[in-house]
Amino acid sequence: MKIRITNGRVVDPANGTDEVRDMYLADGKILALGQAPDGFTAERTIDASKLVVAPGLIDVAARLREPGFEYRATLESEMDAAMAGGVTSLAIPPDTDPVLDEPGLVEMLCYRAKKLNRAHVYPVGALTLGLKGQRLSEMAELVEAGCVAFSQANEPIVDNAVLMRAMQYAATFGFRVWLQPLTPFLSSIGVAHDGEVASRLGLPGVPAETETIALYTYIQLARRTGANLHITRLSSAAGLELIEQARAGGVDITCDVSINNLHLSDMDIGYFNSNCHLVPPLRSLRDRDALRQGLADGRINALCSDHTPVDDDGKLTPFSESEPGATGLELLLPLTLKWAQESGLPLTKALARVTTDAARVVGITKAGHLSPGARADLCLFDPTEHTTISRDQLRSQGKNTPFLGLELPGRVHYTLVEGQIMHELN
Repeated sequence: MKIRITNGRVVDPANGTDEVRDMYLADGKILALGQAPDGFTAERTIDASKLVVAPGLIDVAARLREPGFEYRATLESEMDAAMAGGVTSLAIPPDTDPVLDEPGLVEMLCYRAKKLNRAHVYPVGALTLGLKGQRLSEMAELVEAGCVAFSQANEPIVDNAVLMRAMQYAATFGFRVWLQPLTPFLSSIGVAHDGEVASRLGLPGVPAETETIALYTYIQLARRTGANLHITRLSSAAGLELIEQARAGGVDITCDVSINNLHLSDMDIGYFNSNCHLVPPLRSLRDRDALRQGLADGRINALCSDHTPVDDDGKLTPFSESEPGATGLELLLPLTLKWAQESGLPLTKALARVTTDAARVVGITKAGHLSPGARADLCLFDPTEHTTISRDQLRSQGKNTPFLGLELPGRVHYTLVEGQIMHELN
């Protein structure tokens, strides 16, 4: 379909664009900006007055719960949530059931996602078979099946010799290794940040050393092997300092932070709010502020939703017994805008963390920017509209989020994937 988008404020961090321009789409791609191509006749015109026209958002951590956890969410429900949130590309962690350690499973997931014809799915394969940390997965075959990187999700590898072999193999073939810094045993004993709040509530704590000890190990092994290392869901100021030091020493390392740790601290647990039971845990205000500054100045490369839908039964239990995780696909844009407003950042810089910079982390070249010839994955939103987050308003099958009841900025009016309108606000 040939589409003309008129009067929109085009914000493209990749090209430094922030101005009102018309855009022309055809054959699933961006044909031109500004001047209409010769002979172009639009089949539909979208008046984007008062709207921002941005690249479709790229989420580097979104669990869609298929295969294996359909009682928590389905591919259909979470794709609907992605479209409502303006998210057009998703990186999927491997902790499904069965684990994404077989090419056939990856191909099936990609096929299901493509058949739904909504957001693009980029599976992250299991680094070890079954995420058990014992035997390496068949990385080369998994890449051929569609994997963009390899991870252990929330399952740390106990045997560092296995981890070193995995990094050596990945470095040999240029595969990306994504690791969440969790120290075995230290990370399994607690449910909240090891601080005053956890002590007052009588909750077992997770010290920041859980992150820093693992990070130090990962960095040393990356330095030894030359692996391309990405740290997922950073949660502490000390962890950020280690990453800075590693970069200064020549280690190829990037990192992301979740919307939860960007906006919340352990103080938000309140009276045992199980929606705040997360992995990694919400840490201190000092950690939160350091992460916000790190994301603003680019030391943290990307912002993600860490979308993890949990059914009501998993949350309606005592805090320490509840299932960790929060839904977030539909909140990625509003919480990005909220962070930008509170930090005094220009819209172009803030959107970079969920478009251009996130695309680099995943390794996507066809999306994340609005250059002519790029894939026409677009998010059109009104940054001045506010929405109160409620269970009824969320499209995701998981209604668990610590942001329920908050009024957040930004409302998506249109989401386009390869030039097709997949979401349109009535």
